[in-house]
Amino acid sequence: MGASGIEMRDFQKVREWHNLDRARFRSEIAPLRKPAVLRGVAADWPAVRAGRESPEALCDYLRTFDIGRPTPTFLGPPQIKGKFWYREDMRGFNYQQRMAPPAELLAALLAMKDEAEPATFYAGAIPVCENFPEFSRDNATDIVGDGAVARLWIGNRATVSTHFDMSENVAVVVGGRRRFTLFPPEQVRNLYVGPFDFTFAGPPVSMVDLREPDLERYPRFAEALETAETADLEPGDAIFIPYMWWHHVEALDPVNVLANYWWDLIDKPWQGSPFKALAHAIMTVRDLPAHERQIWRAWFDHYVFGAGHDAVAHLPPQGRGALGEMTPETARNVKAYLVDELKR
Repeated sequence: MGASGIEMRDFQKVREWHNLDRARFRSEIAPLRKPAVLRGVAADWPAVRAGRESPEALCDYLRTFDIGRPTPTFLGPPQIKGKFWYREDMRGFNYQQRMAPPAELLAALLAMKDEAEPATFYAGAIPVCENFPEFSRDNATDIVGDGAVARLWIGNRATVSTHFDMSENVAVVVGGRRRFTLFPPEQVRNLYVGPFDFTFAGPPVSMVDLREPDLERYPRFAEALETAETADLEPGDAIFIPYMWWHHVEALDPVNVLANYWWDLIDKPWQGSPFKALAHAIMTVRDLPAHERQIWRAWFDHYVFGAGHDAVAHLPPQGRGALGEMTPETARNVKAYLVDELKR
């Protein structure tokens, strides 16, 4: 394994599970907090059967549910070879984005499916309830968590660079084949993460090209590779990606469709985003003098990562304020305080 390229066979394979139902997924798989391949979990979906028949059959099937609502679509020239990425100066991207109805995207995919070097087309996280409202009537799974919403990802041989999601995730391959390569959350140090506030579609990505990693520029990535797990999925297969696991996704065929479901284990919409808290900490704590950072490390360890609620056990419940049990009312007060402080 060297700087000239990475062979997928060198990676550990994601553990596979068969003959699953909701109870088994929840009792045996989800508690492990590890990626899991769910073989054949959607084999009976009509959409999967259409995808196995042909790309044309799959596109025809999807068109029966498409209500024509435009969705954000990425368009990249043949030169990018399926990899949406930053420009060399990091001031823009190597693709364009515009709104287009799914039917237009499906037609473009079929028109280019036999080209050796096609342009790259991709639309991700399309809400099924908004764009294909009847799709879930016959194509659904009950293994996902409560509150999960189905989304479709449609494109040709596009690559989604190594990123994370702050939710539980089950991704179902509907048409085409997909390759997933995953890294544990604690590998963040070795993945050389890109900018937080200038991203392709939300979360930041690893700046290392998994297919051709430059280990001279990114030497710690070699450590990450030792932890990598990979899985090749066929239509009807799914993969469970736990909260914050890094994943790199390659679509391997000219027409690819994937359905995914995100859900949260703790339903506290008032709680806010830990990632935004991290960004705020970078702004306020990272560049303090070293001795001051050590002081704040002790505070964070005590109130956040260490004793937690026990840190305020000496105070009566009615006197704990924002340090006590976080409720919607307490959260509103804390947010109002933070907003006021940020305005200064």
